[in-house]
Amino acid sequence: MDSSAWDSRYADTPGLVWSAEPNRFVVESVTGLTPGSALDIAAGEGRNAVWLAGQGWRVNAVDFSAVAVDRGRELAAARGVTVDWRVADVTAYRPVPNSYDLVLISYLHLTAPAFAGVLAAAKSALRPGGTLVVVGHDLANLSGGIGGPQDPDVLLTPESVVDGLAGLRVQRAETARRPVPATDGGTVDALDTVVVATRPAD
Repeated sequence: MDSSAWDSRYADTPGLVWSAEPNRFVVESVTGLTPGSALDIAAGEGRNAVWLAGQGWRVNAVDFSAVAVDRGRELAAARGVTVDWRVADVTAYRPVPNSYDLVLISYLHLTAPAFAGVLAAAKSALRPGGTLVVVGHDLANLSGGIGGPQDPDVLLTPESVVDGLAGLRVQRAETARRPVPATDGGTVDALDTVVVATRPAD
């Protein structure tokens, strides 16, 4: 969907489209890191950006939906934290190289060439010693999980993400299970790609 379609989706949904709480894999991957400067690419309504700010990170958050960014500002204000928000198309956005201690790409689903471009920009934005976290719906989710896009051309695999991380040290690359509520009151598993990598210190 383009930005206007996402604007409509956010505007037509009472409250938040996504949870106000951070993604569990983002929390797992970031906990224990020393807070510094962070970039949240395709931040949506800001749940991860706001959580990071609450942990002491200086956060820049980018999304192409102005409605989502407005929601993020509201969430940040409600939580009493500061996030620097920007409305921009992440496929064209180029962060300043060597500027961030943490770069996050969470549930950004694009065709492989477009995603590769965003991933390259994310890599370049890392400072020496910085961490890149990529989380998204896994290709295996089509047959073994629930929810997420149903187009295999925009789904991730650990291998496809790692292929774009030459020069970084991969610390985690797996298909992980994420329990989500089921209609019967129990849970079912969604399958997510989770990749964590660091740029070697100079």
